[in-house]
Amino acid sequence: MNCNGENKCFCKLGASVVLALGLALGGFFPGYYYYQGKINANSVTVKGLAEMDVKADLAIWNLRYVITSDNLQTAEQQITAQRNIIYKFLAEQGFSQDEISEGRIETNDLLANPYRGNTDMTSRFIVNQTITVRSQKVDLVDKALRQNGELVAAGIILDNQYASPVSYIFTGLNRVKPQMLEEATKNAAAAAEEFAKASASKVGRIRRASQGVFSILPREQGPNEQESQSINKTVRVVSTIEYWLE
Repeated sequence: MNCNGENKCFCKLGASVVLALGLALGGFFPGYYYYQGKINANSVTVKGLAEMDVKADLAIWNLRYVITSDNLQTAEQQITAQRNIIYKFLAEQGFSQDEISEGRIETNDLLANPYRGNTDMTSRFIVNQTITVRSQKVDLVDKALRQNGELVAAGIILDNQYASPVSYIFTGLNRVKPQMLEEATKNAAAAAEEFAKASASKVGRIRRASQGVFSILPREQGPNEQESQSINKTVRVVSTIEYWLE
C-alpha cells in the first residue's frame, strides 16, 4: 500500500482505530442497558409497615401563675405565698421535691412601658413565675392536672401562656426500634411473596433496603388530637425493601 508519505499513513491508521472503537461502543451501550434492564426486571420493591402501641413514660407539667399589684413589695410577698400553696398542692398529689423545679420570677412594670396607653392603671406590676413538674408518674400528672381547680379556688391565677400545660413524652424509641424493624421486614417479605406468586417467581435475597422514618402519633387520632397531649401513643415505621426475584 502506497501511503504517499508518513503522515498520510498515520491518518489512515487513526481513522481505522476510531471507526473500530465506534463500532465496539455502538454494540456495548445497547447491550449494557439491555443487561441492566433485565437485572432491574428481576426485582420487586415493596413497603413493610410496623406499628406498636406504647405509653408515655415522662410528663412535663408547667404551672405558670401570675399576680398583679400596685406595690412591688406586696407583689413579692404574694408570689411567695402562692408558690408555697402550689408546692403544698403538688406534695399532696404525691410528687417528690426532686420532681419539682421553679423558674425565675419575671416582673413587668407597666409604668415603664413606653407603649402603654393613657388609661389609669389599677395595678402597676405584673409578676409571674413558672413551676415545672418533671415526672415519670404520667398517670399521677394526668390526675393532678384535673384537680388544679383547687389552686384556682385558693386564689391562684394560672396563666394560659402554654397551649397545653402538660407534654407527655415517650423516651423508649430506641428500645422498640429493633423489634419494629424486624416486623416491618416480615411485612415487606409477605408482600413480596404475594407479588412473586402472581408472577410465577420466587423471592430471593434483599437487593437494597431503606429503614424509613419512625413517627410517634396519638393512639386516638381525632381531628384536634396532638401527640404531646396523649399518654397513649402509636409508634409507626414504614420500611422500603427491594428483593431479587428468581
